Amino acid sequence: MSDTIRIGNEWYVTVASVRADNNPYVVKSDDTFALFDRFGDIRSFGTGEHGLYHEDTRFLSHLELTIDGLRPMYLGATVKERSNLLIVELMNPDLERDGEVALAKGEIHIFRAKLLWEAACHEHIRLSHHGLEPAEFEIGLRFDADFRDLFEVRGAHRAKSGERAPPVRRDGTLDFDYRGLDGVARTACVRLSPAPTRWGEREAHFKVRLAPGQEQHLYCTITCDVGGQPRRRSEGYEAAFRSNARARAREDGDRCHIESSNPLVDQWIDRSLSDLAMLTTDLPTGPFPYAGVPWYSTTFGRDALITARQMLWLDPSLARGVLACLAATQAATEEPERDAEPGKILHEARKCEMARTREVPFGRYYGTVDATPLFVGLAGAYWQRTGDLEFIRGLWPQLLAALDWIDRYGDRDGDGFVEYQRRSSRGLTQQGWKDSHDSIFHADGHLAEGPIALCEVQAYVYEARLAAAQLAAALGDSERAAHQRAAAAALQREFQARFWCEELGTYAIALDGEKRPCRIAASNAGHALWCGLASPGHAARMAERFLEADFFSGWGIRTVASGQARYNPMSYHNGSVWPHDNALIALGLARYGHTDAALRVMDGLFEATLHFAQHRVPELFCGFPRREGEGPTLYPVACAPQAWSAAAVFAMLEAGLGLQIDAAGMAVSLRAPRLPAFIDWLELRGLTAGAGSVDLLLQRYDQNVGVRVVRKSGPIEVHVAV
Repeated sequence: MSDTIRIGNEWYVTVASVRADNNPYVVKSDDTFALFDRFGDIRSFGTGEHGLYHEDTRFLSHLELTIDGLRPMYLGATVKERSNLLIVELMNPDLERDGEVALAKGEIHIFRAKLLWEAACHEHIRLSHHGLEPAEFEIGLRFDADFRDLFEVRGAHRAKSGERAPPVRRDGTLDFDYRGLDGVARTACVRLSPAPTRWGEREAHFKVRLAPGQEQHLYCTITCDVGGQPRRRSEGYEAAFRSNARARAREDGDRCHIESSNPLVDQWIDRSLSDLAMLTTDLPTGPFPYAGVPWYSTTFGRDALITARQMLWLDPSLARGVLACLAATQAATEEPERDAEPGKILHEARKCEMARTREVPFGRYYGTVDATPLFVGLAGAYWQRTGDLEFIRGLWPQLLAALDWIDRYGDRDGDGFVEYQRRSSRGLTQQGWKDSHDSIFHADGHLAEGPIALCEVQAYVYEARLAAAQLAAALGDSERAAHQRAAAAALQREFQARFWCEELGTYAIALDGEKRPCRIAASNAGHALWCGLASPGHAARMAERFLEADFFSGWGIRTVASGQARYNPMSYHNGSVWPHDNALIALGLARYGHTDAALRVMDGLFEATLHFAQHRVPELFCGFPRREGEGPTLYPVACAPQAWSAAAVFAMLEAGLGLQIDAAGMAVSLRAPRLPAFIDWLELRGLTAGAGSVDLLLQRYDQNVGVRVVRKSGPIEVHVAV
């Protein structure tokens, strides 16, 4: 079986075989992540992406634990501590010597705890003897490091790589050294405690003798050293565990907490929060959610902006960190090979070898049309949520530059619509969120030629202009505020006239370079609901349309309705179901008063989560119709976790509750709140507005929701509109 998932014209993930282990265990801490099998090992099979990675380079490509040369028997595994700690439990198989069983299976319990912390993988191995006689056996650990660039792991071919040295022992460590074509030295350093009984070239062996009831503890730390800097001295597993626990406790500080009547909903929420905590990296500018593991564990502008927006009511600090980072990396000059233009917001940044040598264009790449208006829209929403005008004042030059990009570079032909067409010879052909090469097309299936004006991008621009008007007014610039409001109104008029397709009951996915509408029924139009660009009449039509069988699979709204040209439920963007896309559509449906439809979407996704491993919502899944007694069909190389998928549950709760927070007015508003049938009650603790906070208990009834204020602190009002 083979599949090729196109990410752009040439940047894609190539799959020559299906995963032998469909659910690798994923752990991440800042710029380091790892994919292990259920035994806690790293072995090459299937798609071959397992490994320990740092800054998009695989530092460890093989790690395997054996007992007397055999693989242990699997008992269980789980990811804990906000998803950077993996716990694995194993036991010995029957160990034979001289044709007889010397140690019966299950007498030795093998506990493995693997923690990522500060660019290192710390492992604690505990061996416990539960038999009646003394036991002797050998524990083996095998290692290898290939230092492959993440793009190589994804399938990119390199004519030449850097130099790998044979492993060498230095001062009690086993070191794997590599010097890349970028001139950077990288080392995977293996440190074991206690010292092994004997070393091999790529392995270590421990002779273990245990009396009944006795335990022995082994520790293994693998550090990822970059750049020939002084050797990082690992603090060891126990110290790393304590440091990690303190950091996680601080992260939970001011965030609103959610609890429901349904333990399965709570598992969905807890898994999502855990995944977001894992994906969020502390940058100098503040917290920033990396997009997803394994392929997108780095800064992505669009993904982070949407993730922060979905989380805004729950935790506005994430939005502040995203805005600060993207302001600091905003393009200042025209650089066609990076698709950069003054005022444009970053698409993607990489630190790996192939980015540094410019074998791939993504060292700092700006080939996205939507991140810039989303940046302005998030700034407006953040101000409304927090009232933090001083932060907005400091951000104002970057917001003005973004607005200038929209007018000068985004709308080069001056027709009021923002279009894209790549300038980089190696950049992305499609530059919206559906960035597969074949995602924008006409009713007969032929691909649209640029410049392309995407439906959802016009919605983002509309919202950005209204947000800019509000911010300008707050900063005392009434003339700019009036100009942005007028531009938004003009865009709304033109959009209705040019994009609506009566025969489809929805807006066209795009206008091509000749301003012809691409008459395809696609989920993109739902973003016009989210941003308020749709007319009320069109919104009502779309609320019905999205729940019809060609759009709604039973698990969610498809990216492209069945029956359309190029529809394929197994494709990346032309018929699959994306949770974040569904969440934004749900917000849009509720915005126009179609909350019942929004709850139908949430119900489908909730039912889907019951079938996902670890209740983890993946990047996407296939768009096949829901069948009785079966779960959704998984997409073979979807990222899991993915930040905006993890955040989808919080956007859907916001949609159902009609939740709005006005920091300046110190008010929490619930507009016609509803809860889905699978939630009887929902409690929000520590919800803030301005200087006040409130705890709310929401109780579901047949046609409405009762709201009780359990606790209130400071000047805060709660308004409920039925």
